[in-house]
Amino acid sequence: MSAQQSDLRKLAIVPAYNEEGMVGRVVRDINRHAPDFDVVVVDDGSTDRTAAEARAEGATVISHPFNLGIGGAVQSGFKYALREGYDVAAQVDGDGQHKSSYLPELLAKLHTGGKADMVCGSRFRGDPGYRVPLGRRAGNLIFALVLTVLTRRRITDPTSGFRITNRRGIELFARDYPHDYPEVEAILLLHAHRLRIHEVPVRMNARGFGRSSIDYPRSAYYMAKVLLSIFVGLFRRRPTPLDSDADRPEGEPVAAGAAATDPDRAAQRT
Repeated sequence: MSAQQSDLRKLAIVPAYNEEGMVGRVVRDINRHAPDFDVVVVDDGSTDRTAAEARAEGATVISHPFNLGIGGAVQSGFKYALREGYDVAAQVDGDGQHKSSYLPELLAKLHTGGKADMVCGSRFRGDPGYRVPLGRRAGNLIFALVLTVLTRRRITDPTSGFRITNRRGIELFARDYPHDYPEVEAILLLHAHRLRIHEVPVRMNARGFGRSSIDYPRSAYYMAKVLLSIFVGLFRRRPTPLDSDADRPEGEPVAAGAAATDPDRAAQRT
């Protein structure tokens, strides 16, 4: 790790809903493979021991009184990162699919030549050997094609939630983050604000506990809904950036000390 990277304050955001069987292991893996990352687990209204298991492993826990969905959980993490002054924030899902051993690699790519504001772990770059059901893979290919055309940048895994972003991304996502199936629309949001995206190949684990919220019967509905959200997202009004980037040259960082946003009232730090 470079001296520049070691000086950064880094946070791993772990959204979790009823993941008592995996969240403790996820926190331990982050601590082992990326010990310079602090960990905040966003317990999104779980009815099991998710919060207790995360807290037992030393993670900071933000508890929602009810389930907001993955987008709301992730945005709570970004609001916390902004308020606490972190320079880098990674998203690592609480179900154990993301390999935290890749965090140093994603961090290194984020700072190589200043060419990215967000780095995404892609299951489909190269041949990482990750298999998904046919319906979900078809949907991913369609989303990838649409986003590649819209952003004029090759996107191979738009539904990956394994991501790391710099301070500019933290500031943006703390203010505006899609809430339903957010990964795809978040790429459009980054593009709308002229933030740059890069992908690196990663391997992912099979889901170790619980089940995915997107099963096969819902795949067609999911595809239609996400495509509609992409279309609507092209036209919806965006909030004014924290430090207006209307006149900022592409790639110039947001000024230090930009105003912070308080966490959601629904999210209670415990």
